[in-house]
Amino acid sequence: MKVSETLLICLICFQTTISKHPNVLFIIADDLRPSLGCYGSKEAHTPNIDSLATKSFLFKNAFAQQALCGPSRTSFLTSRRPDSLRTYDNWGNYWRASLGNFVTLPQHFKRNGYYAYSIGKVFHPGRLSNHTDDYPYSWSVEAFHPPTEKYSNAKVCSDKKGGLARNLICPVVPEYQPSGTLPDLESSQEAERFLRNWRGITDGRPFFLAVGFHKPHVPFKFPVEYLDFHPLENVSLPTNRWRPAGMPEVAWNPWNDVRKRDDIDKLKIPYPYGPMADETMREIKRAYYASVSYIDDMIGRILKHVDEETVVVLTGDHGWSIGEHGEFAKYSNFDIATKVPLLIHVPRLSNTEIIFNNPVELVDIFPTLVDLTQISQPLKKCAGDGAVLCTEGRSLVQSMVKILRNTKIASSSAFSQYPRPGLVPSRHPDSDQPKSKEIEIMGYSIRTKRYRYTEWVEFSTKSFRPDWNVTFGRELYDHLIDIQENDNIVDREAMGEIVRTLREKLMLGWRYI
Repeated sequence: MKVSETLLICLICFQTTISKHPNVLFIIADDLRPSLGCYGSKEAHTPNIDSLATKSFLFKNAFAQQALCGPSRTSFLTSRRPDSLRTYDNWGNYWRASLGNFVTLPQHFKRNGYYAYSIGKVFHPGRLSNHTDDYPYSWSVEAFHPPTEKYSNAKVCSDKKGGLARNLICPVVPEYQPSGTLPDLESSQEAERFLRNWRGITDGRPFFLAVGFHKPHVPFKFPVEYLDFHPLENVSLPTNRWRPAGMPEVAWNPWNDVRKRDDIDKLKIPYPYGPMADETMREIKRAYYASVSYIDDMIGRILKHVDEETVVVLTGDHGWSIGEHGEFAKYSNFDIATKVPLLIHVPRLSNTEIIFNNPVELVDIFPTLVDLTQISQPLKKCAGDGAVLCTEGRSLVQSMVKILRNTKIASSSAFSQYPRPGLVPSRHPDSDQPKSKEIEIMGYSIRTKRYRYTEWVEFSTKSFRPDWNVTFGRELYDHLIDIQENDNIVDREAMGEIVRTLREKLMLGWRYI
């Protein structure tokens, strides 16, 4: 789309001559896929995110580095990939203790004069962030966690017999929940409090505020009124709700965590490939979309307190499948699991939506924010020399300026990966969430503008390296004709040269771009 020369000048001025560093608001929603109005969803009710999109760069093809909360968050907050962090599960080691004292995104802003504050789920809690959300390194004060977070997986969902259960689908009346509220309500209230009073809290310093919402992560626990935006009769079913015939077995995730929920467990769905009934699938999709509408409302409340000089970034840590390919989770390399929304609002460019179609990655956020705010010199590329401050992504600012100038952008690729403990789906070990010591196979995936190529290869947890000579499965999807990734065409003779080219790039990984 055309953008006026005035807006272009504003962005360039913002990058190079701004005398006062802008505030930064970084919003993360757990398991949020791009099922939003601004991404073309006809069933979504997301007016606040859609409004933000009208004054932001909207990245149509943004991808997480691994479709699991802990590895993804650690990756984009350090701008390093799972292999570099040796982090593939939610229970692994703290990178500062096991690998190196790598500087994080909020830590870099804190070092450069910002007041850094974390609300809700930003870092993954537990060992991955040293049980402290990486405080005091990354934050100016201890992170805020909503008190009702401890009830996240409690038996608080009403079942059909009037009892309480640990259900997947869990609409509630917040006033009747433990402590009379919900975690994301508490997080939004804390964010509003901070934004109303930030000048006094920070002593006038600019802020880096990260707000992490728990929903739409399972269980789908949300105020019941959000169902009103999604009448069941209006909820459609995915057209590709069956396992692709050409998909290698190692690529399949059996959604073990969903099966453990009381309401799903009662259905006794055959393991691992048994289909979900259409009626249940429709109810699950409705609950997911209602959870997203709930978070959209919380985001709207926060944005009311944001001034015109604040950079706003909104994203998810990975996607989530709602019946696509017969799956109900993340835990894969499919687009549906790895693709996330990514909006970047830049002050002085606040009256238009700018579409960015090339593939980008969550590791790109850190260097992009550094360049947009000019808080330091641009981050250098990591070179394996032990640098504590570097990036394995790339700043998107130059491409953003090129879009404003209607200049051609160079092609790009995105890389994702997912581990497996064996060739077939299993409960023990959990093939969806294997512990690091259980990993025997790694699925590496490259996404170009047209293709997704994935190769499942032998992986060593001693050297943390793949053996490209031992392959257990390959996938190739052509998005020009197969946007849902239903037809694996990797073995077609006509695709041989494309497979060889993509494989070479995949083996080089992010270093080739």
